Amino acid sequence: MSTTTVHRINLDNPLSDNSSVSQTELPFTFQQVKAAIPSECFAPNVWRSLAYFFADAAIIAGLYAAAIAIDAWWFYPIFWFATGTMFWAFFVVGHDCGHGSFSRSKWLNNLIGHLTHIPILVPYHGWRISHRTHHQNTGNIDTDESWYPVTASEYKGMDWIGKLIRFDALLFAYPFYLFKRSPARTTASHFMPNNDLFRESETNDIITSTACWLMMVGFLGWLGFTYGFLFLFKFYIVPYLIFVVWLDLVTYLHHTEADIPWYRGKDWFFFKGALSTIDRDYGIFNDIHHNIGTHVAHHLFIGIPHYYLKTATEAIKPVLGDYYRVSSEPIWKSFFTSQKACKVVPDEGTTVYYHNQV
Repeated sequence: MSTTTVHRINLDNPLSDNSSVSQTELPFTFQQVKAAIPSECFAPNVWRSLAYFFADAAIIAGLYAAAIAIDAWWFYPIFWFATGTMFWAFFVVGHDCGHGSFSRSKWLNNLIGHLTHIPILVPYHGWRISHRTHHQNTGNIDTDESWYPVTASEYKGMDWIGKLIRFDALLFAYPFYLFKRSPARTTASHFMPNNDLFRESETNDIITSTACWLMMVGFLGWLGFTYGFLFLFKFYIVPYLIFVVWLDLVTYLHHTEADIPWYRGKDWFFFKGALSTIDRDYGIFNDIHHNIGTHVAHHLFIGIPHYYLKTATEAIKPVLGDYYRVSSEPIWKSFFTSQKACKVVPDEGTTVYYHNQV
């Protein structure tokens, strides 16, 4: 279990942190990459952001209206997949809120963040803060928060439940992560403020989101009690599970590839670690889930709204050269290849890669 100090980097100005200054080994600087991006990409358009929120909400409402009107079992698989996918799109809108790229208004970001996250059982502030830690420590084996590698010795010490969730049932791992966190980290809940995921000053935020989450759980319990479990199963549980699959699939593939390096100790710094991600092509789903697969630019500059990520990516590709990673491989092929090849990393070494020997 790691006791390494987590990096608290100012993501709006990463170079203010000493760990980001040592970048002479890269053939370009952080400032050069940022300068290549049109300045308008860094300015959220609140009306455009709200348009995505209301459009997603309207589509979800329309799907529910159609399911109620048709009420036929042949339609429910279509409804489940479409609604679960739109839950994921809703999450991505809230993802912008968590990064402050939805708008410049903190209260509006928090409001829309809760409206997009609580209905899909994500505690907004708890997720927002732990996700910030992920961005501050990307590519660092000891301090990253999301889909970081397990070392060979850590793998041997895991119980069968941990191995099952992390390696076999990983597409359903997210709810467990919210309650328990990931392997090789101190157990912590996203619903409780008194753990090392959060600072004392963030206590009220965690309590607020947890209270909202509990109200949503209570509402779902009332639906099940009033209309029966089958009603809840048809109209919520299955779409929710499809949302979880989308979330785990996409976030896993953001950072899991055999040729993506991971770092330890002084070999890591923010700029280099942020490059340890890969862009993916989700075909017809790219626009539906707001181009979240364009992930390299997002990790370098969290302030870019999702609707400018493609523009920013095209701008930085010539600067990054071979340091820009992208895969055009079919998504499910990438997933099964990575699941098989990317098991553990060595216990020693400052720059390491996944291998499949456990």
